Amino acid sequence: MGEARAKQLADRIQVLVAELLERRVKDPRLGFVTVTDARLTGDLREASVFYTVYGDEQARANTAAALESAKGLIRSEVGKALGLRHTPSVAFFLDAVPENAGQIEELLEKARMADAEVAKAAAGAKPAGDADPYKRPHDDESDEDED
Repeated sequence: MGEARAKQLADRIQVLVAELLERRVKDPRLGFVTVTDARLTGDLREASVFYTVYGDEQARANTAAALESAKGLIRSEVGKALGLRHTPSVAFFLDAVPENAGQIEELLEKARMADAEVAKAAAGAKPAGDADPYKRPHDDESDEDED
């Protein structure tokens, strides 16, 4: 199968898993979960589903346990919906994108503050040498006339 076909099926799996978690999985341990991405191997045998959970570490652990217990139901429903010869196995992975985005935002804020300090220091600065250290063409012509 081509890479485009695998991507198309992965997108479909992402939608299917999200709908199943919303409508079919009734596990009380399942927290406020969002399916962020799904990837399918080139041979269409293994699907990796990435998710985020709103809440603390306990909510993440409970959601991971709920997803693990619902894996069979999800796999069978995905297989029925896709109609493939071999239903791909489903593995769930906690997506670290929100945490990484938070760290990036903190670093960007530090960079903004440092830029503001540099701009403030440069506001009253004067050049160390001449105000205009570059030669002008009219300067070269006047030098030739003197010879």
